[in-house]
Amino acid sequence: MTPFGAYVHIPFCAHRCDYCAFATWTDRAHLVSRYLAAVSREIDASIADGLPALTSIFFGGGTPSLVPADALMDLLDRLPSGPGAEVTVECNPDTVTAALLGTYVEHGVTRVSLGVQSMQRHVLTALGRTHDPQNVERSVALVRASGLSTFNLDVIYGAAGESLDDWRATIVRCLDFDPVHVSAYGLTVEAGTPLADDPSRHPDDDDQADKYLLADALLSQAGLVNYEISNWARPGSECRHNLLYWEQGEYVGFGCAAHSHRRGTRWWNVRTIERYVALIEEGSSAEGGREKLDADGRRLEGLQLALRTRGGVPAKTLPVDELPGLVDIDDGQARLTVSGRLLANEVALRLR
Repeated sequence: MTPFGAYVHIPFCAHRCDYCAFATWTDRAHLVSRYLAAVSREIDASIADGLPALTSIFFGGGTPSLVPADALMDLLDRLPSGPGAEVTVECNPDTVTAALLGTYVEHGVTRVSLGVQSMQRHVLTALGRTHDPQNVERSVALVRASGLSTFNLDVIYGAAGESLDDWRATIVRCLDFDPVHVSAYGLTVEAGTPLADDPSRHPDDDDQADKYLLADALLSQAGLVNYEISNWARPGSECRHNLLYWEQGEYVGFGCAAHSHRRGTRWWNVRTIERYVALIEEGSSAEGGREKLDADGRRLEGLQLALRTRGGVPAKTLPVDELPGLVDIDDGQARLTVSGRLLANEVALRLR
């Protein structure tokens, strides 16, 4: 079955983190019902246009677990999932309940991604997060009791005031939960965020490099394999939906600001909730723009994405002799070393 995915954007949050530049809002709860109805209509229109059976479905945001579980699952029930489809819902530890997870499992969710970010209270405060680390422990216990087949822990390194020991403690505590998948991202400064407006809180490159190396060492020792720069998993537990992105696969996005890629063309929906809902309700397309890469642009983009993964790129596409210590060559493939992952963007500039 040819991989084909769907992403559903849920743009509602109870609190906006200081580093977040995503299309999310904390003051639009009154629009939840209209928004979900609009997404339903967009899904139905896509099915009428020939949406294929889906191998992966991802509910992201925002905070998907913030909206009523039955309403969210109504969207899932509309989507034509294929046999054995991977279905992921992003969850904030503060919003996870046994009832919510029970509804997810009943409707076919196979995976949740918990936004942990840190297990240190002062680091969470520096990130502008509001959840309590104890809620992570509670959420993991509920996930295990629910019968969900797998879960991911999402963490961020590089916040102001986070020491190397703080970061070590977060990774060690996460490993105590015995996850099959961990995503670890370096804190980035996005324009228009409170973090961007406060240079004293901006991350340090050398500090982040040290923390990445520590995370890779600890996660690898625990049996989680790095399969993409920021993602580690036990063999067989890689996120199939994210692999679809890195392998330049096809997917369709539903909701405001959602992106799609099909037949070499990318398009995206308008960003704001109000405009998206208004367009759908009047029977119009919510598309905000599109682009089509030429053959060479598509080839280069494919290499840039593949370079980030465990599979690597054909060695002939890189001047490997000029990249000592940054790539390993095996059976004609060039794969980033741990040091190479730290300089992935610079290596990508050498692709040809």
